[in-house]
Amino acid sequence: MNESGPILLFDGVCNLCNKLVIFIIRRDYRAKIRFSPLQSPAGSSMLHTGGLSAENINSIVFIEGTSYFMKSAAVLHIFKVLGGGWNILFGLIIIPEFIRDFFYDLISKNRYRIFGRTEKCMIPSAEIIERFLP
Repeated sequence: MNESGPILLFDGVCNLCNKLVIFIIRRDYRAKIRFSPLQSPAGSSMLHTGGLSAENINSIVFIEGTSYFMKSAAVLHIFKVLGGGWNILFGLIIIPEFIRDFFYDLISKNRYRIFGRTEKCMIPSAEIIERFLP
């Protein structure tokens, strides 16, 4: 696995976010993307490095190098990195951000009500543990 590869910071207690992580793991055949809950020490540290705080974030954060992407931009950049046909969805980046983020926010604000939440962050299995940052 590429130690400097892209990283997805996600809400570890959100069932929708956990489903997104599983979706990515099953399709990221080259294991490029690593993961960390926003609530973890590693997640908090990376947010701080990017000038962000977990208290003010209601979104996933996708980090590629020194670039931090949030909301719909994060999702589209994930598709770009996945490749294998998923990268065609990156073409949706041409839709103005305020329109994309309107729909992202609509889902995000209701994610716990619709998809539920867990009491603890997901615990990765032994097969994928190396893809998660502490």
